[in-house]
Amino acid sequence: MTAEASIVTLLNGLSYGLLLFMLSAGLTLVFGLMGVLNFAHASFYMLGAYLGCSVARGAGFWLALVVVPLLVALLGALFEQQVLRRTRRFGAAAELLVTFGLAIVVLEFVQLAWGRSVQDFPPPALLQGPAFTLVDAAGEGLWLKPGAAPQALCATASCTPFPATRAFMALVALLMLLLLWLLATRTRAGLVIQAALTHPQMVQALGHDVPRTFTWVFALGCGLAGLAGVVGGSTFVTEPAMAAALGPIVFVVVVVGGLGSLTGAFVASILIGLVQTLAVGIDASLADLTEAAGWAVAPQSPAWLLLRPKLSQVAPILPYLLLVAVLVVRPRGLLGRREG
Repeated sequence: MTAEASIVTLLNGLSYGLLLFMLSAGLTLVFGLMGVLNFAHASFYMLGAYLGCSVARGAGFWLALVVVPLLVALLGALFEQQVLRRTRRFGAAAELLVTFGLAIVVLEFVQLAWGRSVQDFPPPALLQGPAFTLVDAAGEGLWLKPGAAPQALCATASCTPFPATRAFMALVALLMLLLLWLLATRTRAGLVIQAALTHPQMVQALGHDVPRTFTWVFALGCGLAGLAGVVGGSTFVTEPAMAAALGPIVFVVVVVGGLGSLTGAFVASILIGLVQTLAVGIDASLADLTEAAGWAVAPQSPAWLLLRPKLSQVAPILPYLLLVAVLVVRPRGLLGRREG
């Protein structure tokens, strides 16, 4: 792999990790405050993508980027008030079941409203094409060309573009991280939310409406998922399977980072995004890697069957292997707080 291709692969991993953070941040907030692992969280991501696709067709992508997260947040607030709040007294099992049921309802609604085929959700003209191109010219070294490089230049040099959609996705995720930090540390509402995380009864005694705080946080989490849906749907693909594809990975991110830890979710998102993306580009088996490390395995041994697949083939299961490893070493996640 060339130097410019390696850099672009690294940037792809970072952008994918930041998309995972956009999804996991809302789920982390909801669990941290309410103790609810929302199984329908990825469904709000899918709903944001489909609503964004429809709004963008009629009013443009940029309006969809603002309106759709608000719509999804409103739907999340209604669900929390009318359904989730009423099941809370029956315990965590009832909360998990009702969010699991919501995920199925949203999936069926999406397929009835938009069909089962892939939706055409192109990015706006501003985000079409590369954000920049890495050029490796003989005698000039590696340098960056904003936008697309001329064809004449690429005929004599190696050019590797980085899509503008992925750069925009990373920018939105970083801005979201900054706004969440400001909300948590620089606003009265953020202080109330942080206090309610550990002392909800005291916050209630001081005159704050804790149930309303729960509604606002749940709506915020759903709105962030809707925002990720608009950005991710136009960057990747908008289809009914998109929630099932990212949903399990998001839960891996939340558990690996530490349940309720926003910083942990960010670290785990970047880690998993890099691991999964970099592994796809490695055309070597696990046996080759162990042999390079000086641990040769005989082809006749049973371990050879496990080490024979290429790393690119096992890339989809690497996040789950990381999950198992983290839970064995640190059951509360990378940045989760230990008890007592």
